[in-house]
Amino acid sequence: MPADPLSTEALLLLTAGSVGALLFLVIVLRMQAFVALLVVSFVAAILGKVPPSAVAGAITEGMGNTLGYIAVVIGVGTMLGEMIQASGGASKIASTIIRVFGERKSQWALALIGIIVATPVFFEVGLIIFIPLVYNLARRTGKSLLYYGIPLVAGMAVAHACIPPTPGPVAVSSIIGADLGWVIFFGVLAGAPAAAIGGVFFGNHIAGRIHVPVPEALERNEDDTEGRKTPGFLMVVSLIALPLALILMNTAGKIILEEGSALLEWVSFVGHPFTALTAALLLAFYFLGVRLGFSADEVQRIATRSMEPVGMIILLTGAGGVFAHILVETGIGAALTEMMAATQLPVLLFGFLIAAVIRVAQGSATMAMVASAGLLAPIVQSGDYSEPMLGALVIAVACGATVLSHVNDSGFWLVNQLMGMTEAQTLRSWTVMATIVGVVGLAVVLLAAGVWL
Repeated sequence: MPADPLSTEALLLLTAGSVGALLFLVIVLRMQAFVALLVVSFVAAILGKVPPSAVAGAITEGMGNTLGYIAVVIGVGTMLGEMIQASGGASKIASTIIRVFGERKSQWALALIGIIVATPVFFEVGLIIFIPLVYNLARRTGKSLLYYGIPLVAGMAVAHACIPPTPGPVAVSSIIGADLGWVIFFGVLAGAPAAAIGGVFFGNHIAGRIHVPVPEALERNEDDTEGRKTPGFLMVVSLIALPLALILMNTAGKIILEEGSALLEWVSFVGHPFTALTAALLLAFYFLGVRLGFSADEVQRIATRSMEPVGMIILLTGAGGVFAHILVETGIGAALTEMMAATQLPVLLFGFLIAAVIRVAQGSATMAMVASAGLLAPIVQSGDYSEPMLGALVIAVACGATVLSHVNDSGFWLVNQLMGMTEAQTLRSWTVMATIVGVVGLAVVLLAAGVWL
């Protein structure tokens, strides 16, 4: 922290100016987000009176502290998702759930598919994999594509924003120091009703008002299952559930077991995200790879190619950690805490609103979550928040970063193209759905916080 810190008003102005400059660089000048975060961090450090000789060290510390956690979780989680996709496990989940639920309850089935599959698989990949299933159901019944498509994308949006190991909640958890077990707990608690209301109920409503036929050109995603057996449903679901269960076990152990006990030490080790995800990945290499006829070279190729699209995401979250650390170094924590107290907003609502504003301005949900976490980190460090409250705060930020997706969001255009809608139809369906998901999720988190925290 600088020896001669700025006044509260100057620090708040610096924070607002930093966010504004970041949005200007990304939106107007089209600067790459990673570079923009670094540039803004440099300028904020100098204007915030951080000694010039200490700026490079602060950036190194912010990047290192963030990536030391983020890179492992996202890297291993991405490999697990790629193995599930390449082995045909994702398709197996879809076919089994649709068969069990039946066509009459297919909307619920699609929402569940979206949540399960988008937890280890990126939103874009999952949508491309399962959009043919939506096409087939719509063609068979003659219903609007939105009847089936909205529940699917609602479930995926919930998983993408709220349930680790997807990048957004992992990044926010790392930056503000939240326990992933509590994040998973609140993510599922808020995500289930959000997917039901925003996906199933709203999907049924909007399908009656906008009839979207199946587009002629179908996009498909090829997997590596030709000529090979596909994994069983229970095997795939178990591999997805295993790391989540171990992480939740770790969180429960901290509450139930005696501090310092040998059992708690082992539970903490086994339930750490690093251990839990690595164990699931090794099992996936065998049960979804070698056991199904993949050679060791093919398994290695699948794991390697999974990292190609996530390199920039990892760097972006690391740069978000730099931005957060620089703000802490300027002494902004007390200023933001004072501002929040003046507005009399609960920290959960404050985090939601910050994320929503950034989301609307620049489009990317992940970047909105990372930037919001950077602004909230000083508040968290200067306050006394319990681990459950920090987990709830991560989900409140995730909900804010989900609302009001529009034309500056790549997800908007992916849904627009794959469902063959006009921009106006996409705004009336996808944008409203995303907003319902975010608002319902926030309402559940606020209710839970009022009752339990």
